[in-house]
Amino acid sequence: MDLTNQAAHFAAKLAYETDPSDVHTALETGSPGFVLLDTRDRVAWDQGHARGAVHMPKPDMAQRIPAEFAPGTAFVVYCWGPGCNGATRAGLIISELGHEVKEMIGGYEYWAREGMPVDSVLVSEDGSSTTADATLAPDPLTAPAGVRGQRIACDC
Repeated sequence: MDLTNQAAHFAAKLAYETDPSDVHTALETGSPGFVLLDTRDRVAWDQGHARGAVHMPKPDMAQRIPAEFAPGTAFVVYCWGPGCNGATRAGLIISELGHEVKEMIGGYEYWAREGMPVDSVLVSEDGSSTTADATLAPDPLTAPAGVRGQRIACDC
């Protein structure tokens, strides 16, 4: 077994991927060192998105990123979930623009399932919008439960 290639493989994955727990922890510090981008369309964003994310669908990235973010800005991208390659496509666009980028594995699905903060956008009949807390209880299959159901870190 070639352990050098094996170590290189896992080091490369960690260089280009992160997970919802690590992203959430970084956002809680107030200076995460990256911009979290939700790459889904408006309907999906309105239904629910990671609190702290910026909405930027893939078709808008080539124009918006150079206009809105300084060179050297790092990004973490997510799309729907593990069955979707939208975040991978977004990562390609952003890296081709010359920015550092990581993909949040599990996407929005695992962010929400792990009980991370979720916001939704409610649009009224007059067209005005309001942001509402749509955070779900942690799914015991994806997030370990602590004492009396309190969420704990998985320490992975």
